[in-house]
Amino acid sequence: MAKHEVTVPDIGGAEGAEVIELLVAFGDEVEVDQSLIVLESDKASMEIPSTGAGTVVEVLVKEGDELAEGSAILVLEAVGGVESVAEPEPAAETEAETEAPVAAAPEVAVVEPQAPAAASSAAQSVTVVVPDIGTDDEVEVIELSVAPGDTVEEGDSLVALESDKASMEVPSPHAGEVLKLLVTEGQQVKQGAPIAEMRVAGGGVASAPVASPAATEPRPKPDDIPAKIAPEQSATDVKQPIEESAPRAGGSIYAGPAVRKLAREFGIDLTQVSGSGPRGRVVKEDLHSFSKKTLSSGLVASGAASGAGIPAIPEIDFAKFGEVELTKRSKIDKITAANMHRNWLNVPHVTQFDDADISELEEFRATLKAEAERRNTKITPIPFIIKACAVALRDNPKLNSSLASQGEELAYKKYIHIGMAVDTPAGLVVPVIRDADQKSIWELAEEVISLAGKARDRKLMPAEMQGGCFTVSSLGNI
Repeated sequence: MAKHEVTVPDIGGAEGAEVIELLVAFGDEVEVDQSLIVLESDKASMEIPSTGAGTVVEVLVKEGDELAEGSAILVLEAVGGVESVAEPEPAAETEAETEAPVAAAPEVAVVEPQAPAAASSAAQSVTVVVPDIGTDDEVEVIELSVAPGDTVEEGDSLVALESDKASMEVPSPHAGEVLKLLVTEGQQVKQGAPIAEMRVAGGGVASAPVASPAATEPRPKPDDIPAKIAPEQSATDVKQPIEESAPRAGGSIYAGPAVRKLAREFGIDLTQVSGSGPRGRVVKEDLHSFSKKTLSSGLVASGAASGAGIPAIPEIDFAKFGEVELTKRSKIDKITAANMHRNWLNVPHVTQFDDADISELEEFRATLKAEAERRNTKITPIPFIIKACAVALRDNPKLNSSLASQGEELAYKKYIHIGMAVDTPAGLVVPVIRDADQKSIWELAEEVISLAGKARDRKLMPAEMQGGCFTVSSLGNI
């Protein structure tokens, strides 16, 4: 048995096309024109067919390899008479060949032409199904290339399919009229699924072409066999695969699998990208340009003042609540804030819990009980927590700052106003204790009780719930 090395045919000038899928493996039996691998360039996806029939004895490529025209794909071991396709024997003028010229190719069947009367002249209705697409998984119908009433030739594209790794066209196996489409865009189909109903002329639905009387002539060499990207397509179709078809109707995305994968990795919405490829197709360069444009012009829009689908925070005049100092933010500060805010919107939050021993605090608070009764007040842990937070903010001024001027500046607050969450029958409200760092524990205790009472009685004024720098939420009652 002879061995035959299959190489990449003319792929329309594409250099460095990536192997994105292997459709056969060692030991597989393949037929002529059966797809072996799927290649993807920057502009198109295409299947490479076998130029011979036989058994796969060696696969010379792997997924991710980059190939060009002439690159070796695999080695086939030809079976029977197929040896002559791979490595034709040199012609030898022997007496035996002279006496019996037809015996050199006994495997080629000679089929006599059918008599005209044998072919029916009546039109027939046939159902076209999805051919072998190299996978048993369902694939998506991404484009309808014809409509009911259209007249098509044999080999014309009917629909375009797309899997996670490749795009492919399904050609018409007959010439005739499309009567009805049996699929819609977005539908999932697999091998054998009906695509369309067609009316074809009688005799035009023969399952196999009739061999010519000259079938005994020498078979063509592998280099003479035209490359195909789908069954029944002509060699010129290699230069015009699915990616070169017209954009889908209805504003659908016109992009290949590699571009869609890259867009997912970048987190880019393809509906926002303008395609610069043929017929408006989105190419990888469009994604790179879109990313650069977004990063250079969208820092503020993607910063802490706004987010995806989140209303922007209105500009606040912090000076009306007390003295402030405005300082310009550095570029790295703004970029860090934008990135952190983006992560805050897209990444799950993490909460850390720490235990603190407040035994001494509770002992001290117990000694104040008599003083609290004399002052006609009640001292709880809340005033101590508010005081501790106020001191921490005073000692760490960066934590007591806010974004200002649409994210261009930081407002360092010279005041420390602390909000206190209060649960009321009408909902949660946050009254603000002003200048908490300058008040004693007794003053804070009295203000906590006063503001909590006003909150429950719905007597808080709007100004009493504004200007907070930090908020304390008490779960003591729980």
